[in-house]
Amino acid sequence: MDSLLPYKMLADTVLVVHFGIVLFVVLGFPVILIGNRFGWTWVNSLWWRFVHLALIGVVALQAWLGQYCALTELESALRREAGQREYQTSFIEHWLQSVLYYDAPEWAFTLAYTLFGLLVAWAWLRFPPKARHGREGDS
Repeated sequence: MDSLLPYKMLADTVLVVHFGIVLFVVLGFPVILIGNRFGWTWVNSLWWRFVHLALIGVVALQAWLGQYCALTELESALRREAGQREYQTSFIEHWLQSVLYYDAPEWAFTLAYTLFGLLVAWAWLRFPPKARHGREGDS
């Protein structure tokens, strides 16, 4: 058995979790807007909205501080331990460049994260989250 396999598997697991978080943040915003348009009450649940706002807030703050995401750092460290190539840029930059062949200066990603964070904050104010009371089936 390959002694590096656990590191590879852990790195891949971190990648999948990271990708899921990115999808949640990016797709969560239109889901909030669409859900409010069609009266889906679950899109304004406090836990959903708080997690969504907190995640993009952390991303934007890290970008302003010039730090990579902790998940990017963890995946890179695991890939290094597995003898694989690690990221030379942030997670988003790496995958945008890899998938879309998109190249932009770091400030452009910081601006994009900040603007997206402001849109999420606007949605929070425009469609305030609501705390649920009682059982799941109660209205």
